[in-house]
Amino acid sequence: MRNSNCVAIAPTATISNIIGVSASIEPNYQNLFVKSNLSGEFTVVNEYLVRDLKKLGLWDAVMVNDLKHFDGSIGKIDRVPVELRKLYATAFEVDATWLVEAAARRQKWIDQAQSLNIYMAGANGRKLDETYRLAWMRGLKTTYYLRTLAATSAEKSTGKGGELNAVPASGGMAGLIAAPSNGAGDGASEEAKFCSIDNPDCEACQ
Repeated sequence: MRNSNCVAIAPTATISNIIGVSASIEPNYQNLFVKSNLSGEFTVVNEYLVRDLKKLGLWDAVMVNDLKHFDGSIGKIDRVPVELRKLYATAFEVDATWLVEAAARRQKWIDQAQSLNIYMAGANGRKLDETYRLAWMRGLKTTYYLRTLAATSAEKSTGKGGELNAVPASGGMAGLIAAPSNGAGDGASEEAKFCSIDNPDCEACQ
C-alpha cells in the first residue's frame, strides 16, 4: 500500500550524487561534469562508464581530456565502441519524446506524481510545444524542470600543465561543465546569495 499509494517519485539528483548511484528515473545528465551548490563544487563521474572503459583498456588521460572536451559525452569519441556510446548516451542525447513516453508507462503505476525533468538540446518553440503537448496527451500529472543546452559553448584550451580548462559560459547548463576553480581570485570568498521572498526582483518564487 505504501509503495503503490503513498509515494511520489523524484529524480533525487543531489541525493544520488552523495551515495554514488544514478538519479532515479532519469538518464545521466553527463558522464563527467562539475556540480556546484552552496556546499561547494563537486566533480561527478559515471563510475559504470569508467568501469567498462577500463575493461577495454580505454580509460586513460586522453579519454579524460576527451570527455572534458565533449562536455561529458562519449558520442563523438570514435575509439569508444558504438554499443558503449549508445548505452551511455547522456540526457541531452536521448530524444525528449522517449522521456515522456517512459514516464507515461511509469505513471500508470504511481498514485501520486513524478518529478519528470525534460532535457532538450536545440530547444525551440515547436519542439517545446510538441513535447509538452505529448505529456498532456499521455496523461502525465506534472513535469518538473526544463533543462536545455546553450546555443553556444565555451572554447576549451590546455593549460601549462597539459590540463584541459574551460571558461564558464553564460546561460543554459553549459557553465556546469567548466573545470573547477582553485578558489583564488575568482570570487569564491564572496558572500553566498540566497533566495528571498521579500525581494521583489527575485523571480525564483514567482
